[in-house]
Amino acid sequence: MWERNTDIHRICEIRVASRIYFGCGAIAKMRDIAGEMKQRGMNTVLCITGRNAYRATGAWDVVTAALGEQGLDIAHYDGATPNPTVDQVNEAAALGREAGAQVVLAIGGGSPIDTGKSAAILLANPGRSAQQLYRGEFAPTEALPLVAINLTHGTGTEANRFAVATDLETQHKPAIAYDCIYPWISIDDPALMTSLSRHQTLATSVDAVNHVIEAATTIAASPFSILTARETIRLVAEHLPAALEDPEDLQARYWLLYASMLAGTSFDNGLLHFTHALEHPLSAVRPELSHGIGLGVLLPSIIKVIYPDCAEVLADILAPIAGDLSGTPDEADAAALGVQSWLESIGLTERLGDIGFSQDQVPQLTRLAFDTPSLGTLLGCAPVPATESVVGEIYSSSF
Repeated sequence: MWERNTDIHRICEIRVASRIYFGCGAIAKMRDIAGEMKQRGMNTVLCITGRNAYRATGAWDVVTAALGEQGLDIAHYDGATPNPTVDQVNEAAALGREAGAQVVLAIGGGSPIDTGKSAAILLANPGRSAQQLYRGEFAPTEALPLVAINLTHGTGTEANRFAVATDLETQHKPAIAYDCIYPWISIDDPALMTSLSRHQTLATSVDAVNHVIEAATTIAASPFSILTARETIRLVAEHLPAALEDPEDLQARYWLLYASMLAGTSFDNGLLHFTHALEHPLSAVRPELSHGIGLGVLLPSIIKVIYPDCAEVLADILAPIAGDLSGTPDEADAAALGVQSWLESIGLTERLGDIGFSQDQVPQLTRLAFDTPSLGTLLGCAPVPATESVVGEIYSSSF
């Protein structure tokens, strides 16, 4: 197949709504990006990271050297955690405001990049807080330019206009989607991802698969979201086992990262529905839960619910992981079982009880799915009516 002969070290420039430098060694493009910042008068950079990965991957050394060559100042916020909070967004924005930042640079997976997107909005909208942003109290049209250096092959946030943050006070984990937070420039460098743990490799790739299953079956689905779904699932099915076996397999990382980027673009167009709307309450209640694991736990039950209304599309896109399906509505159980078997084959065997939930929490989780700002929009995109009884049954059958 042609992809085996692809030069993974050639840096491609991919244009979606963002400019993405893609390929092993793409981090070297940071020198060009720093030069563009200087030319545009962006003399102070708010850098947002987590605690460790930005250094462990080597990305930080390249970034600081490139910014230093241009004489640019850095304000560094390193408090972004998995499932970032609105308080962290406020802290990052406050640091950027004090430093007079004109651009935001986020290094990490979905959490630091989403924190960066959110802080970029606050810096362009003085007097606003992250709580107001994520409670839908204002709809921004402006944000500071954002550079995203992606360190995982899962969220696709480097290629789209979505961001997420948790409000611990309300236990809500809403999503936002605004055109002003498409990254100005993104870097997708597979060589930065060889230090991902087995757990992270699995969880992020399952996130990408969920993105496209939903994007291909929403009421906003298009031939584009279906096409990108098919290719994403094929690539993950083919290359995830190799990455799990050998974390330093750059060929596997390259194609998983490409699949993740496709998936981010896919749901930017086709949107999302049940799986993300129902997972956000899980990781809002238990912030230590990996987003991709929560999605994987819910996925088989959701396939069973939506398959009769999306049988032909799902039979097509799920073929690499669920086997041959004819695309008739009566295959819902077989499709769900096929997806469940694939998840177990890659090591995701947990059910809701295994990740710390009990059946008596189903009413609470169901309420959060409907009460959390923005999640109602996702539920409204589902291919079948998202009633409270349907949502409760999905949770219950995921134990």
